[in-house]
Amino acid sequence: MDVPEAEVAVVVNADGALFGYTICNDVSSRSIEGENPLYLPQAKIYDGACALGPGIALCEADTLNDLSIELVVTRGGHAIFASETRTSRIKRPLRELVDYLRKELDFPHGVFLMTGTGIVPPDDFSLACGDQVRITIGTLTLENEVARP
Repeated sequence: MDVPEAEVAVVVNADGALFGYTICNDVSSRSIEGENPLYLPQAKIYDGACALGPGIALCEADTLNDLSIELVVTRGGHAIFASETRTSRIKRPLRELVDYLRKELDFPHGVFLMTGTGIVPPDDFSLACGDQVRITIGTLTLENEVARP
């Protein structure tokens, strides 16, 4: 069982300044993770498990405080799952997340920080081959077709 995870990916330069955002679809395999919580890394790292894009929206850091995040999954032309949330619901301030990321690691060329999802499909939901996943955040929309479940 695979599920989409609509996330804001904060774009950070080499000096640690937040200067933009893009969209991340950080697909997660519930079947792998469900076998044992220690398998979480394997549930996130496989071919087709992550999409970034379609571009970078340049903005001031405070613009990221209340962006709309929308996720729609269609199958056969019909929406089978739709939900939305806002970046204002992220528990920790983005600046704090960036500071933690950079505390022990260097990113001489900058980094994309994926912020986690606030949209969770029901437990019985799973992506299927041919499903269309559309994520809209602010002015950007990322669309992907599921190649395999």
